[in-house]
Amino acid sequence: ELDYMVYNFTENKEEVAYTFLMTNHSAYSRLTVAPSGILQQFTWISKEQDRNLFWISPNGQCDVYRLCGPYGYCDIVTSLCNCIRGFKPRNLKAWELRDGVSGCVRNTPLSCKGGDKFLHLKNMKLPDTTSVIVDRRIGVEECKRRCLSNCNCTAVANADIRNDGFGCLMWIGELLDI
Repeated sequence: ELDYMVYNFTENKEEVAYTFLMTNHSAYSRLTVAPSGILQQFTWISKEQDRNLFWISPNGQCDVYRLCGPYGYCDIVTSLCNCIRGFKPRNLKAWELRDGVSGCVRNTPLSCKGGDKFLHLKNMKLPDTTSVIVDRRIGVEECKRRCLSNCNCTAVANADIRNDGFGCLMWIGELLDI
């Protein structure tokens, strides 16, 4: 952890965001967008009188936003798009040509009559939070119960995974950028 940066997690009606603030005003940081569209953060190294590439995004093929479309995810080992278990490619021909942007569709529609269950996914990036509902007062079990009672809810996650953390994230609609 860097002593000259303070990191902050913001969650309210308008946004869920992760930000940082430079606390040491003699430490300099610069964000640039390269002609290729890559966002880069540089920090100034006084001793060397040079900039250091501190952070970059996207960082690899799988970091490209919405690369694999709805309900699709990118395998960081192969850089290939895959569908979540229970889903299939929406456009098989494009998928076979390694174009996964059209994403995946359910093999079986949600019933919304009490028979739906959650698939536990590990080692996955959380989906885009544009359509997420955040409730920091409830645990993950209550979160699941509420999600199952809403036919538009497609996924849940614990809002804070530190020390058996608390809080609920509920995704409404398609899961994007997994």
